[in-house]
Amino acid sequence: MTLQLDLLRHGETEQGGGLRGSLDDALTDTGWAQMRAAVEQGGPWSRIVSSPLQRCARFGAELSRRLDVPLELAPELQELHFGDWEGRSAAELMLTDERGLGLFWSDPYSFTPPRGEPVADFAARVLAGIEGLHQRYAGERVLLISHGGVMRLLLARARGLPREQLLQVEVAHGALFGLSVDADGVLSERG
Repeated sequence: MTLQLDLLRHGETEQGGGLRGSLDDALTDTGWAQMRAAVEQGGPWSRIVSSPLQRCARFGAELSRRLDVPLELAPELQELHFGDWEGRSAAELMLTDERGLGLFWSDPYSFTPPRGEPVADFAARVLAGIEGLHQRYAGERVLLISHGGVMRLLLARARGLPREQLLQVEVAHGALFGLSVDADGVLSERG
């Protein structure tokens, strides 16, 4: 059976742009509005699965109560940990680690930010999390509230993009995408 998985990226955060990674930023009022607007015409969902970081989980809790569906927190679907780059913007990194940023941007699988999580490990963690969701909830429609990196990874897989194009996948704050996950773990994007 197929799992219908709707992906929702968290909204704008209080700390603004940059590589937020495992930092536990709160949403701004705009961020809350972005997420509420995104789900207005969505669903119906049988359950909500969320990253445990508050920029995802707090909205997940609100929506779970409003829709009267269960909420599950999934640490394996958290954002990539950027190590020493956490909280820093690309502009700032251009001044302090231009070479590293260039290598990461051209192929994030071949360069890991200092003390960060390798993208290959991140991908394995996220894909194992998606496989677990399929095993538990095949036949259902589930809303996954997560992060830009998680969504880029899943959308790149569904679109058949080469790994070097991972960071070229556009995922705005509050963006909502639909995926199907089949029994073999193959991802396909729904219109």
